[in-house]
Amino acid sequence: MKIENGEYLIDINGIKHWIKVEGKEHNTIPLFIIHGGPGGNLYTFERTAGPFLSQERTVIYYEQRGCGRSEKPLSDKAYSINELINDFKKIIEWIDVKKIDLLGYSFGGELALELTYALPTIINKIILSGPSLMALKTQYMIQIAGFVSVANLPLANKMEEILQEDTSIEEKYKKIWGIVDNETVDRLFFLNQGIAKKYRQLVKESNLHNTGLMLAALQENPVEIPLYERLQEITQQTLVITGVHDRNTGIPISTIIYRNLVNSEWNLFNSSAHFPELEETDKFVRIVLRFLKAS
Repeated sequence: MKIENGEYLIDINGIKHWIKVEGKEHNTIPLFIIHGGPGGNLYTFERTAGPFLSQERTVIYYEQRGCGRSEKPLSDKAYSINELINDFKKIIEWIDVKKIDLLGYSFGGELALELTYALPTIINKIILSGPSLMALKTQYMIQIAGFVSVANLPLANKMEEILQEDTSIEEKYKKIWGIVDNETVDRLFFLNQGIAKKYRQLVKESNLHNTGLMLAALQENPVEIPLYERLQEITQQTLVITGVHDRNTGIPISTIIYRNLVNSEWNLFNSSAHFPELEETDKFVRIVLRFLKAS
């Protein structure tokens, strides 16, 4: 690995990608942080759990095409899993490393598994925090149920009316997202509403926004064979982290992933919802570092 600590804007497949390196002095296998969304960014992670991880590990942040501080592709549909994999492959070539570890949260966990499936000889260990499986209709159901469980009574009643409509689960999902307010979203994603407030402050400070283009493109053009049908072919040592109160992807999705991966362990965080790295940062860092150091 020839590059030094610092921030970079690198042309990858015609798109400038934002990359940041911390902790190179440790000379460990680089730990790549894969953000969620789809279409999110790493601003919050690099100001919470990230600095603690880079005190002991070489950490590499990168924001996916059209996300955060990386450039947007010319086409609003150029966000396929294959395109994300090809970008990542070029980033690995630019950084010039033979082995890497991955830490993906939310959709980033799902993408980390796709990257591992596509590049099995490069990936060493995987950490998945609140991972998703977008191809499963079950995931829509989990999130809808989560919203109903945290909504006030009038809002919950409106959701129940939407659920009774003769429409697809995807349409119900979009419609429910159209009526929820920020307070309800915060209760979905966080157990500790003080942490939710700090998260929103960081989001505002970042001035980075999710355009929704990646999510729309991925939903419109899903992979041919869903990831959940390929999980058993991933053999890397994997740590699954799930907040007990996660109402977004939650224990059901983590169960499917854990049960189908052949070399995985699972750690539940009792005081977290969808973001254990924010709600139980010290424990998150400790568990991740221990997993990476283990032989």
